[in-house]
Amino acid sequence: MTPIEKLRERMVGKIEAALITSDINRRYFTGMRSSAGTLVVFPDSAYLIIDFRYIEKARATVTDCDVILQQSGGGLYRQIDELCEKHGVETISVEADTMTLKDADQLSEELDIMLDMSDSLCDIIGSLRRVKTRGELEKMIAAQRIAEKGLDHMYSFIKEGMTEKEIQLELDYYMLSHGAEALSFDTIALSGVNTSMPHGVPSDKKVKKGEFILLDFGAVVDGWHSDMTRTFCLGEPTDFMRQVYDIVLKAQLAGIAAVKAGMKGSDVDNISRCIISEAGYGDQFGHSLGHGVGMEIHESPYASPSSDDILEAGSVVTVEPGIYIEGKFGIRIEDFVIVTENGCENMTAAEKQLIII
Repeated sequence: MTPIEKLRERMVGKIEAALITSDINRRYFTGMRSSAGTLVVFPDSAYLIIDFRYIEKARATVTDCDVILQQSGGGLYRQIDELCEKHGVETISVEADTMTLKDADQLSEELDIMLDMSDSLCDIIGSLRRVKTRGELEKMIAAQRIAEKGLDHMYSFIKEGMTEKEIQLELDYYMLSHGAEALSFDTIALSGVNTSMPHGVPSDKKVKKGEFILLDFGAVVDGWHSDMTRTFCLGEPTDFMRQVYDIVLKAQLAGIAAVKAGMKGSDVDNISRCIISEAGYGDQFGHSLGHGVGMEIHESPYASPSSDDILEAGSVVTVEPGIYIEGKFGIRIEDFVIVTENGCENMTAAEKQLIII
């Protein structure tokens, strides 16, 4: 079944009609990347209303809903009303988690039907996007392989005296020139004391021998993201650096081993967190263990101390424990895995024993 067919099936008995305007969800359901367009879905049919800029592309690529040219001026609202009248619906549900108050107010003023601004539509879409098809997972794996090739390139590219910004730009260029549609997020490239900032911004700091280098990055293929972090050393690390690295690696391996369908996100987090806490670094692990990845870099399910999310087979979650010692260094190791009934499938193939370049 296509995503639109799955949505239509889930709508029966729950919502009369769905109005989808966010770029991410519109692409998820239609497969077409655009910055505009309105998807109107009923239990028995679906329509993509899109303006002149994209109409040719939409007619050529969108196959499981009717493509309609958006009328100029205020014609969009009239077109939505006409479709709702045609299908005999009085209420249309919107994406409450992404729609702005301004847009909701305008829709309420312009449409002749009622807006359902509850979480009903969001819950349905969230459940669909949380469990990936094998085809969607293959795109994420393809994105991950691009990222891993980029990492291999960086091991030979990085030299003492380069700046963090130069490292970031080289990695970004490599991924974009080797098949990535886009970057999953702004690449994090940090070195030395800067690695103690989990989401630090690359600077003009030059890398030195004996320092950790932390890279957190990902590629996008056909809208689907990858996400990984590796921490390695330029030259020989100290015994203390090796000791802390091994603690993080132990925590990460334990977290991956714990992932399986039916596990609560907070329980998976706790397994890795306990290892770090027992080693005396609980206060230096201040973020959650992981998050879902898909058409967005952060989506459900979440593996955090407070997460009640239940991992489902076919969902994706990162496992990324870290220890960050202010004024010294930080270490994070991140893979992302596919949840299965009895464990998980790791999409990350990159080496995670401590690499020295």
